[in-house]
Amino acid sequence: MLAKRIIPCLDVTGGRVVKGTNFVELRDAGDPVELAHLYDQAGADELVFLDITATSDARNILLDLIERTAHCVHVPFTVGGGIKSRSDIRDILNAGADKISLNSAAIRNPSLLQECSAYFGAQCIIVAIDAKAVDHASQTHPTEILAAIQAQGITSDLALDSNSHWEVVINGGRLRTGIDTLKWAKWVSDHGAGEILLNSMDKDGTKSGYDLPLTRGVSQVSECPVIASGGAGTLGHIAEALNVCEAALLASLLHFRELSIEEIKAYCMSQGLIMRL
Repeated sequence: MLAKRIIPCLDVTGGRVVKGTNFVELRDAGDPVELAHLYDQAGADELVFLDITATSDARNILLDLIERTAHCVHVPFTVGGGIKSRSDIRDILNAGADKISLNSAAIRNPSLLQECSAYFGAQCIIVAIDAKAVDHASQTHPTEILAAIQAQGITSDLALDSNSHWEVVINGGRLRTGIDTLKWAKWVSDHGAGEILLNSMDKDGTKSGYDLPLTRGVSQVSECPVIASGGAGTLGHIAEALNVCEAALLASLLHFRELSIEEIKAYCMSQGLIMRL
């Protein structure tokens, strides 16, 4: 059995790490380079760096920040946000990242996932999925993004239906897609994703626990490892998530010194989970 992973997440905007609740009310959490070095030394298994406003601001990711961060860490380092092309991925990997994370770009251009996975290898391609609970009683299902996917020759039925529980959202949760989360997770797993980074928009920053039904559902349909994100508030929450997926992404609990990586790993081991020390 593979060891479970603890992965600090650095959500960056304006050159600073921030954290909020449901992607709003952001608080400053520090300098990304300093935090990356701290977590590397503290025993993090990997790091994730997300430029959370690159896509919505229609700008490129900050390569100089990636270079400075990569120079101070020794664990695998993933970068996401604002990636639109194979050349963007090449530049990020050349700047020192080990993996990249596609989110909005994979939705808008699914062939990019297939192309880049074939070119760079699936081991360095993560697909991030932001999922939000569906309210069938009050919501209509958007069709524009689905139509664009169909126009590219992606023929899988990805649309929300009466059995859908979670919808994929993009642009930091500001844009609905009409795509069923479990269908999308299966599709990306079958078409080049090396891992899935699954974030519950409803749980993000709430400290009420990970969305376990969502995480379990995606893990069941995916052939690749799943990283759970959104909602960790206690040691028990983290262990619960790691019982249904391969890794847990953490932000505010670590950034604001509520828990340490050492504490988290010790507790998870006490619950029978295999952890790297």
